[in-house]
Amino acid sequence: MDDKMIECKDVVYKYDNGEENTHSSIAVDGVNIEVKKGEFVVILGRNGSGKSTIAKHMNALLTPTEGKVYISGLDTLVEENVWDIRKTAGMVFQNPDNQLVATIVEEDVAFGPENLGIEPSEIRRRVDNSLKKVNMFEYRKHAPHLLSGGQKQRIAIAGILAIEPQCIIFDESTAMLDPSGRKEVINAILDLNKNHGLTIVLITHYMEEAVEADRIIVMDRGKIINQGNPREVFQNVEIMKNIGLDVPQMTELSFELQKEGIDINSEILTIDEMVNALCQLK
Repeated sequence: MDDKMIECKDVVYKYDNGEENTHSSIAVDGVNIEVKKGEFVVILGRNGSGKSTIAKHMNALLTPTEGKVYISGLDTLVEENVWDIRKTAGMVFQNPDNQLVATIVEEDVAFGPENLGIEPSEIRRRVDNSLKKVNMFEYRKHAPHLLSGGQKQRIAIAGILAIEPQCIIFDESTAMLDPSGRKEVINAILDLNKNHGLTIVLITHYMEEAVEADRIIVMDRGKIINQGNPREVFQNVEIMKNIGLDVPQMTELSFELQKEGIDINSEILTIDEMVNALCQLK
């Protein structure tokens, strides 16, 4: 059995800016990514790194100029596959206001399954289940526009869950939220991955969101420049800084302490780990 959820093979994507073969129009430049079923992968990069462009290939919003993208074995370049691809891999975008279509929360969540022609009793079950998974069930009769940003984004996630995808791609879905809204959404994402087995691809530039990932892929100028688990990726502090990205604060603190000659682990990610490491210093 194939355990690949997403496979990008030598993907090149060129924006057509009317000029022949200018380098500036290449948004993604020979990218290879595999995401296994049930994995939580974060793609990091500054603006213009190609991370959102590659994300849009993962549910066939964009198709490669060169190379191939397969979602659960389905080729995104085959027109007949697009419907199934979007049922398999849902996408949550940056601005929650642009994703909500109805005036009542539960109607909004029902929109996807209604479009799939699912029968009403099954829609009811899916809507209730989806809202419970993101802790928004008690808001089902509310008007979405009166909710906070974090709550709206969780409604958008519930709307995707109602089509029962195997994978959700979050394209900078916390970028417009305040810290508490970001935390709400990240907790919902983690729960879906750890407790409900959904494959998650999270595009972000917030380092703290990446700490929980199984694997981090770092992109810059359309290419992958580093990947590995969070400890492996973040201990390359200078690589990250050079491309305009931060590392988690505690990782940076351990880096600075090492520069001062203090013998401390470079793989520290959290405050708790830092406290433990400092307490063990002789």
